[in-house]
Amino acid sequence: MRILAVDVGTGTQDILLFDSEKEPENNLKMIMPSPTALVATRIRQATQSGEAILLDGVTMGGGPSSWAAEAHLRAGYTLYATPDAARTFNDDLEAVAKMGVTVVSDDEGRRLKDVHVITMRDFDFGVIVRALSAFGVSPRFDALIVGVFDHGAAPPDVSDRAFRFDYLASRLTEAQHASTAANGAGIDGSLAAFAFDRRDIPAAMTRLLAVAATAPDDLPLMVMDTAPAAVLGAREDPRVRQADPALVVNVGNFHTLAFHLRDGAVQGVFEHHTGMLKREGLDRWLTQLADGTISNAEVFDEHGHGAFVTGPPTPTAPALTAVIGPRRGLMQGSALHPYFAVPHGDMMLAGCFGMVRAYVVLHPEVPVRL
Repeated sequence: MRILAVDVGTGTQDILLFDSEKEPENNLKMIMPSPTALVATRIRQATQSGEAILLDGVTMGGGPSSWAAEAHLRAGYTLYATPDAARTFNDDLEAVAKMGVTVVSDDEGRRLKDVHVITMRDFDFGVIVRALSAFGVSPRFDALIVGVFDHGAAPPDVSDRAFRFDYLASRLTEAQHASTAANGAGIDGSLAAFAFDRRDIPAAMTRLLAVAATAPDDLPLMVMDTAPAAVLGAREDPRVRQADPALVVNVGNFHTLAFHLRDGAVQGVFEHHTGMLKREGLDRWLTQLADGTISNAEVFDEHGHGAFVTGPPTPTAPALTAVIGPRRGLMQGSALHPYFAVPHGDMMLAGCFGMVRAYVVLHPEVPVRL
C-alpha cells in the first residue's frame, strides 16, 4: 500500500511516500519549504515590483504569509482577498478589513484587472506529484494523509487559544472514554482522535476542511492536527514507545505541545507558543505536567493555550522525556535530560509517521504494519 503523507508546518512541509512493502527507512522523503513560506516569497516579490495583489483559494496557515501581507500594505500597495483566503489572517473578516485588506467576492476577484494573483492553499497535490515524477516516481497512491495545525474557528467572543485547547481536551476525553468502553485502544487511539477521514472533519476545523477541499476527490483522504501527529510519530522510536511514564514534547516553530503518557493512557497535555518559552520556563511547565500540578489558568495567563490533566497529582517522575520538532534545541541542557527521538531514523518525518500510525488506527483493515 502506498500512502502519500504531507506534514505542513510553518518552516517546512515534510513529505513521505510510505510504501508498506519497504522498510520505513527506505521510503521516499522530501523536506521542502512550507506553503506559507512560499506564499510569503510571492507576496514579497509583488511588493518589490509594486504590484497590487489578489489572494484567492482557501484558508491556510498564516505566520510568514501574514507578515508579508502586512508589509505589502505598509508599503502602500493594494491587497485584495477573497473571503476564504482572507480567513487565513483572521476568521473575522471585519478584522481582516481593518488590517487594510480589501475583501472581495470570488466573482469580484475574477473581474479584477492588473493584479498579481496568488492562490492560497496548504496542500498542492499537483506540485508534489510533479516533484516525484521528476525523479521517475509513479504518482500512484492508495491514500492521502495531510497534517496542519488548526486553531479552529472560534466564536467572536471566545479566545482562539481557549477554543483550541478546549477542543484538545474534549477530543482526548472522548477518545479515552471510548477506549475504556472498547477495552483499550490505548495511547495510539487517544492521539489518533485528532485524525479524521474526509467525511468526519468537525465543522469548526476550517483549515482541515480547506485541505479536504483542495485534495483530489478520487483518493481516500485523512487529515490530522500536526502536533498530536508528531507526538504519535515520536512513539515510532522504540525507546519512546517502551518508556512508561514518559513526557513527549514537540517543540515546533510556533507551538510547543507536550503529552504526559502513563499506564497506557494520556495523563495530561500542555500547549504554549514556542516563541514565548525559555528552557527554564519550559522545564518548569513540563515538571508540573508530569506530577499533575500544572494549572490551565496559569498557562493561559502567560499567553499559552492551556493545560489539562486527567488524574490526581503524582510524585512519579517520567522514565523518559522525549523531544522532537524543528526547535528541539530549546531543550539542550535541560534539567530533564531529554532524549532526542528519531522515529525510523528521521526526526523530521515524525509527523508523517505519526499520521500513518493514526491511519492504521482508524482503518485497522488496511494491510499496513509499521
